[in-house]
Amino acid sequence: MKDAGITAISVSEWDNEKGRYLASLDVHRALEGYAVGQLLEGDGSSVMEENRTAGIAASGKTVFKFASGSLAALSGKTVKFTTKPAVGSRRFEMEFSDWPEAAQPK
Repeated sequence: MKDAGITAISVSEWDNEKGRYLASLDVHRALEGYAVGQLLEGDGSSVMEENRTAGIAASGKTVFKFASGSLAALSGKTVKFTTKPAVGSRRFEMEFSDWPEAAQPK
């Protein structure tokens, strides 16, 4: 899903710089494909740069509840994810691991 876009709505609780994600629903858009993911578990922490919050780093598991087109093989699959802040405001990079062999994105 290189260069794919994501739109997400998340609910989390935080204690200072540490957080726990309680719920999240996300829509992934890739060339000729869509996938909808639902958070299973997730934790986050603030990333500081020059005494300011630069973004959030997070990790957890998500399940793809629906997928179509070029992402259709992801439907029903569970994967681990990590995020880290990217250059620029309100942006992040997301990486998935534990892809089922049959669901490798193309």
